[in-house]
Amino acid sequence: MLRGWRWHVAERVLVVGAGVVGLSCAVRLLESGHQVDVLARDLPRETTSAVAAALWYPYLVEPRERVSAWSAASFETFAALAKDEATGVRMLRGRELVAPGAPAPWWGDAVPDLEVGEGEWRFTSPVADMPVYVDWLAARVGKLGGTITRMNLAALPELPGGLVVDCSGIGARLLARDLSVTPVRGQVVLLEQWGLDTWHLDDTDPDHPVYVIPRRHEVVVGGTAVEGEWSRTPAPAVAQEILRRAAVLVPEIAGTRVVRHKVGLRPARPQVRVERQGDVVHCYGHGGAGMTVSWGCADEVSALCAR
Repeated sequence: MLRGWRWHVAERVLVVGAGVVGLSCAVRLLESGHQVDVLARDLPRETTSAVAAALWYPYLVEPRERVSAWSAASFETFAALAKDEATGVRMLRGRELVAPGAPAPWWGDAVPDLEVGEGEWRFTSPVADMPVYVDWLAARVGKLGGTITRMNLAALPELPGGLVVDCSGIGARLLARDLSVTPVRGQVVLLEQWGLDTWHLDDTDPDHPVYVIPRRHEVVVGGTAVEGEWSRTPAPAVAQEILRRAAVLVPEIAGTRVVRHKVGLRPARPQVRVERQGDVVHCYGHGGAGMTVSWGCADEVSALCAR
């Protein structure tokens, strides 16, 4: 029994998962007046979210119509959060290299200053220093009266008279018995920050994505997208190839000191699942766009919990 729990309160909500989606949902639910406890096997700094680059960018996520709405809502929220340095969010301009003749991006309406040129797109996008940002989200949960507890669950919990919000990410394979959720392994290399303040993407080869995303004290260089791979152990040969390709995009990378290596497992699904079934609201399968759609999905989860 967790200290302080009051199982008889109808407005109590258990959020399962402490990644960026789970924490965002917890914040919105607390702001709506619910009593919220977050349960998670991995605490915020241990999640895939903390490994993410993390640039606002709809990646490996469907369906487009819903993702467009969630992403646009999240963009607005991040633009507001960027005014507070403590959040770890900044609005940074950057460029994406694309195949010649590529049409404007389907999510472009969410970006106020998108410039579509031949072979490249340029725009300003939210970038979150994810260790800082997930710490800020966790602190926000606490300030609003919520709790975060480490708990290794074998099934979704039951909360008589309350609701359970399932933000378990890749854990939904077990907790929601949903085998359509599959890992997409992403390996990154973190470099010493040398003064980079713009982000860079190269999407000309979809099988080998390249990105260079600045944090305040590090630069995140990636990456890989290996579907069905569960290993969280960084591979030295993969890291060398990541750095080789990234140095073509941003030459300053060559010779920059490596700080550490990380791997995250993106929770991919044919479509994001955000729906209510009885006393359970599911919100998982965000692929490589958890940060990008987080606030939009959290708004929808909050509305579903109010029904």
